[in-house]
Amino acid sequence: MKKKIGVLMGGISSEREVSLMSSREMVKYLDRTKFEVIPIEINKKDDVLIKCKGIDFALIGLHGEFGEDGCVQSILSAMDIPYSGCGPKPSVLAMDKDTSKKILRFAGVRTADWVVVTSLDFDYDEIEGIGYPVFVKPNSGGSSIATTLVSRPEDLEKAVKEALKYDSEVMIEAYIKGDEITIPMIDGEVYPILAIEPQGEMFDFKSKYEKVEDGGANLYVLELEQSLKAEVEKMALTTWHELKLESYARIDMLVQDNVPYFLEANTLPGMTSKSLLPTSYASLGEGYSYTDLLTRLIEVSWDHKARPRL
Repeated sequence: MKKKIGVLMGGISSEREVSLMSSREMVKYLDRTKFEVIPIEINKKDDVLIKCKGIDFALIGLHGEFGEDGCVQSILSAMDIPYSGCGPKPSVLAMDKDTSKKILRFAGVRTADWVVVTSLDFDYDEIEGIGYPVFVKPNSGGSSIATTLVSRPEDLEKAVKEALKYDSEVMIEAYIKGDEITIPMIDGEVYPILAIEPQGEMFDFKSKYEKVEDGGANLYVLELEQSLKAEVEKMALTTWHELKLESYARIDMLVQDNVPYFLEANTLPGMTSKSLLPTSYASLGEGYSYTDLLTRLIEVSWDHKARPRL
């Protein structure tokens, strides 16, 4: 009998449209020879309790608040429904950029200096200590929504005000001028590292979700020099263990003058066909299709939660 796979999509966060893009592609490409696929649109929190009854597994395509923050994971755990990705604890740790950077810096992982503010009443001198330019972003946000590169002190308040629309905490982080890379990981194993070449100054919403010819970023497998590759992989594995990540995740870094810096960890990375994790997986060659990737993610998540293999 085919397993009933509920694909959770939409949600209540600012990343709802991103979730719908990812989830619709997952629904389209899931292996119908193995699974009965059930799209489940989440419009309010209690939809999880009502709409997930009767499914065998939840493939979570949600992002942001009530998606990656451990809330949905806790509800599904209480309902005894296995689900994709990390459990509640690592979801909380990774979603909170401030907390994850503190943990990783304590563990010796290099990351840019930062401060977190909760209102427009903050210490400008502290920001001067970091040095301009800085990135301003919601502490628990994603998809580069309300993320601003600020080069002058007089522009800082406006950027913080915008980010506060999306989160009660705003991170102000030193700008590392370098190359952005991403390290996809499945079941604690590092997959091909990708370089990200945005057409603008940053890997913003447009870069992430539009085609290259429409202004999207260029993504390609990156062959790092051996010592740099070893350090990047070590940092990724340390991040995996220190944040207690499970099943699969994506670790983003910046490389400046051959020196890597941790940027953030994504416990439910984007899953459109042009997204980073699918691009990395497909680079392995024949037999590593998007459909096969979805099956693999379901299997490792199912196994981690002590359920029989599909």
